[in-house]
Amino acid sequence: MFNISTFLDTHQARFPDKIALIHPKSNRSYTYTDLHRLSGSLAVVCEEFGLVPGDRVVLYLDSSPEYLISYFALWRAGLVAVPTNIVYRKDELAYAIRDSGAKMLITSVSSRDITGLMKESCPELVHIVEVGGVGKYSWENLTLSHDPLRPVPCSPDQVCQIQYTSGTTGRPKGAMLTHSGWLAALQAEGEALDLTCDDIYLGIYPMAHVGISWGLSVLRAGGTYVIMERYNLDEYISLTREYQITILAGMPPVIHALTETPPGTEDNFTSVRRIISGGGPMHSPTWKKFNERFKIPVINAYGLSETIVLGCGTVIRPEDYPTADEYNSVGKPVGYAEVKIVEVGNPAKELTSPHAGEIALRGPGVALGYWNQPEETKEVFMEDGWFLTGDIGYIDDHGMLVITDRKKDMIIMSGWKVYPTEVENVLINHPKISDIAIFGCPDEEKGEIPAAAVVLRNKEDTLTLEELSGWSREQLAGYKIPRRLVILNQLPRVGGWKLLRRELRESLCSEKRSGEA
Repeated sequence: MFNISTFLDTHQARFPDKIALIHPKSNRSYTYTDLHRLSGSLAVVCEEFGLVPGDRVVLYLDSSPEYLISYFALWRAGLVAVPTNIVYRKDELAYAIRDSGAKMLITSVSSRDITGLMKESCPELVHIVEVGGVGKYSWENLTLSHDPLRPVPCSPDQVCQIQYTSGTTGRPKGAMLTHSGWLAALQAEGEALDLTCDDIYLGIYPMAHVGISWGLSVLRAGGTYVIMERYNLDEYISLTREYQITILAGMPPVIHALTETPPGTEDNFTSVRRIISGGGPMHSPTWKKFNERFKIPVINAYGLSETIVLGCGTVIRPEDYPTADEYNSVGKPVGYAEVKIVEVGNPAKELTSPHAGEIALRGPGVALGYWNQPEETKEVFMEDGWFLTGDIGYIDDHGMLVITDRKKDMIIMSGWKVYPTEVENVLINHPKISDIAIFGCPDEEKGEIPAAAVVLRNKEDTLTLEELSGWSREQLAGYKIPRRLVILNQLPRVGGWKLLRRELRESLCSEKRSGEA
């Protein structure tokens, strides 16, 4: 029996006055004693409200100290955290509350703006705690009036979080994450980053996302977590310099943006020893350019909401670079993870190197399944513990995992398989292209054809399909070359980072574009 929040108790004893959390926007900082006291006090309130272990509580906040402290409070009380993003509309929020059966909501939105809707559509919701509010049920009042609750003993496989997926392929699915899964994630990420109590982490991932695990891993090591609510490149650089950041949260668009900065920008990053990347494929030319210029190892990680990122996943580390397959690899399993490649549509058949197939993961970090969705659970969570990720990849001769694409993103044209990431890695080198996405459009004759959505490097540039085709013909087989081209000001991404190919397919495939072949 254990509780993932217990490390706050050990740190409160070991580092009582050390700064654990910094929120530059509000000029607030919190020691480990503060985190222990505030989360423990809110846990007492949850008990006084009549909530019992296993009850669900929805978090609807911007990335903030209150969001992080609320996680700890709910886990400490044996409750189930249901994180949602502040960008959710009311219908999306109501869905998460109804589907999870939540009894309490912690939010920074005025209760007057939300109570009416929730009473009508969410009958099980009883309590609303308002961050920044006033009166009896304000977060500030409720966290100041109690001695901390001891962590409630939980079984390793007890659910402590329902993590809703983005819902890009239908209604969101709630992955059931456990205390043992979080333990595996914090250990694996600490191992991947070689974390110590001297590390200072700049976090840019939304706290509603499992990417918060990287920040929690730093706290688990006794380090300091600096919260950046909204990513902005200039502020990102400034905070890195001001707080002498050692571990940077990153993602492909951020790393690409850094490669485009003026000479001398790298002088602001002398304290940084690791930068994390994940959430989508990183174009190998960008990775190589960043590595050569900034000389900061990119910790390219692979994991999913269903695995709490590295709770069960792979990662590349500096010692792996000599066999990193030209900056394409996401490395080797870490912690207690297992990985294998199986035949698409036939998971019982394991494929050997270097054949590409669906990536399967197994380990304590894998979710128990999807909340209230037994059929969807059965499709991807196998009885022997393997989880089918929906990603396509292969294991190379060095034992490194290389991801080629999402299974649903693969394009099949006249029987030929086209992997968008492979094509993007070539076309991103075109001198006029700043960003690119390859996606499939239905075609009556060929089944599907590859299309390209492109962001140009300079507004005055022009690019035609014929020019792009001619440029790429020596580097790509003919069937991989895009048959359609559309120029956009920016690509659609979740939170500015995870590419939404489905949105491109839905909005662009039916329209006449810059030509077809």
